Amino acid sequence: MDLVAGIDAGTQSLKVVVYDPAGRRLIASASAPLDLTSDADGSREQRPADWIVALHACFAAVDPKIRSRIAALAVSGQQHGFVPLDAAGEVLAPAKLWCDTSTSAECVQIMDAVGGAARTIALAGNPVLTGYTASKLPWTKAHRPEAYARLASILLPHDYLNFVLTGQRFCEYGDASGTGWLDVRTRTWSAELLRATDPERDLGACLPRIAAPEEVFDIDPSTAAALGLPATVKVAVGGGDNMMAAIGTGCVAPGRLTVSLGTSGTLFAYSDTPVVDPDGAWAAFCSSTGGWLPLICTMNCTVVTEQVADAFGFSTRYGDGHLRATAPGADGLVMLPFLNGERTPDLPLGKGLMAGLDTTNMTPAHFYRAAMEGATYTLKYGYDAFLRAGMRFERIVLTGGGSNSAQWRQMVADVFGLPVDVPIQPEGAAFGAALQALWALGRARGDAATIADITDRHVAVDPLQSAQPDPARVAAYAAVYARYLRHLDAITPLYRG
Repeated sequence: MDLVAGIDAGTQSLKVVVYDPAGRRLIASASAPLDLTSDADGSREQRPADWIVALHACFAAVDPKIRSRIAALAVSGQQHGFVPLDAAGEVLAPAKLWCDTSTSAECVQIMDAVGGAARTIALAGNPVLTGYTASKLPWTKAHRPEAYARLASILLPHDYLNFVLTGQRFCEYGDASGTGWLDVRTRTWSAELLRATDPERDLGACLPRIAAPEEVFDIDPSTAAALGLPATVKVAVGGGDNMMAAIGTGCVAPGRLTVSLGTSGTLFAYSDTPVVDPDGAWAAFCSSTGGWLPLICTMNCTVVTEQVADAFGFSTRYGDGHLRATAPGADGLVMLPFLNGERTPDLPLGKGLMAGLDTTNMTPAHFYRAAMEGATYTLKYGYDAFLRAGMRFERIVLTGGGSNSAQWRQMVADVFGLPVDVPIQPEGAAFGAALQALWALGRARGDAATIADITDRHVAVDPLQSAQPDPARVAAYAAVYARYLRHLDAITPLYRG
């Protein structure tokens, strides 16, 4: 029986999973770490060559007999990054990533050029937020003029990996909607926003064509040989990590909500129609399956708990013990966890803040709880925007590294007041990419199954990891969340200038 593979190129690592559709189980997985270059101006960059080294290392770690049975694969990649290529396909500069906040001024410049944030939303469905691809172009023009002058192709991280795998330059609607240039209502590039980004050149000529969700491509024979894969492997279009996580968690039909606890935090819901907020309270993205994916993104999630654990010299593996040793509210300690600036709420120049310190709560356990609570409250702040728009949900599907924590699963159930389920497959984005590859391969072979049919068959939850909200803790967290909002209101003017 054919196997399918999913590749997830994230901020901290690149992962490969191999899925057996007949046995409905992962039969191989591998991971390789990635370095991140940070600068005081908010720059966050990686070398695309490192992604390729990690890709080769991961496939080399998979049994050759398993590799020989792979029939299709797809790539999930961190959204919003900018990989500049010249006409020959060579990378011109390090990739600026989603968490890069050095381009906040450029966001304002682009939006001002078309008449402000409201006009930008009218044109594309989204404002140009810090981290989006669009703002990275004028920054590159100013700071790396030689690279910008030779620019021939604008690729996102997952587009670049597809280029390496197939030799072809293409993108897809889901990831493309995070650039700031795609009109998500019509699924076409906004010529006005492209001109606003650079009125002196035709950036549209640098953009790859947009592939349909079910398209497949032939793998480049030399790349297949180098990875130890059959030359007959098909490459599906893939997508942004959030779009692939939506597939991997079954969020491909209306009424379903996924929350991802990764380096960044996200929550998203599928829709059959565009869901645009006139104030830009959420990202009005397209899905990678033909629909739309309204999404809330926070820039600080597991990165915060990991930083606190590192500061106090313990592993996050022991973090649940600190949660059990403390009560909701961390005895008055409140963290606004904006270590990387923040997108939700929109505070790109924000910084982390600890409030409420006293002689009883200045302990590692209290700091760790405050970090986890702060990351969760920031997601709740975004979720409240969904509720104000009339969206309603009955359950949460939780994914990402933070979902491995029993205490964090329970905290999400209690803070949101909803039952929490966790899929059996822990790598939501990589698994989602594998399922997209399975769907696209089937369509190429004449199978009429929808992506919802595929996820209904292959996405299952682990009942042992489910969590139900506890009424007493729900009430306790509601009071603490209100305190968090008061602190947020107090510091917002400071970080917005």
